[in-house]
Amino acid sequence: MSPKTLAFHLLLAFALVVGAVRESHAASARAIDADVDAALSRFYRTVGGARELVQDAAGVLVFPSVIKAGIGFGGEYGEGALLRHGHTDDYYNMVSASVGFQLGVQARTVIILFMTEEALWDFRRKQGWKVGVDGSVTLVTVGVGGSIDTNQIRRPVIGFILDQKGLMYNLTLEGSKISRIDR
Repeated sequence: MSPKTLAFHLLLAFALVVGAVRESHAASARAIDADVDAALSRFYRTVGGARELVQDAAGVLVFPSVIKAGIGFGGEYGEGALLRHGHTDDYYNMVSASVGFQLGVQARTVIILFMTEEALWDFRRKQGWKVGVDGSVTLVTVGVGGSIDTNQIRRPVIGFILDQKGLMYNLTLEGSKISRIDR
């Protein structure tokens, strides 16, 4: 691929991501909080045992709408909130870039549960926490019967990715950078 073609594809992917982010960008803390509440409600309805798991977590990081867009090169962006004991503690964004076959725009919900105070502290002490480098997130899938067994989850940081139909499989958060933002 020539440098000119590469530059064109990068510019086009950037324009798609920025355009998609503008559409989904939460304008205020109040808007983010409302979107987080709606995402959690959907999570509880979709995944059996989710409410109990969230109640047991030291912290819950919810990105209601992470937009992924690309043409060959792509990126994703989303804003969300960290909840502790049911209340918003801080606001965060999630950013990642990717290379490979990809075309189009996709929205998904990402929920990350910090199951121990130590895991939550490790996350909060970083200026920018990169999944797979600063900490790993074990993505949970739903078993037979459509629910998770909360007794089987023993990892310090677990994650769920949902699309419009429900829990998504075979996805990764590796390489995503999560940073605190002001709202």
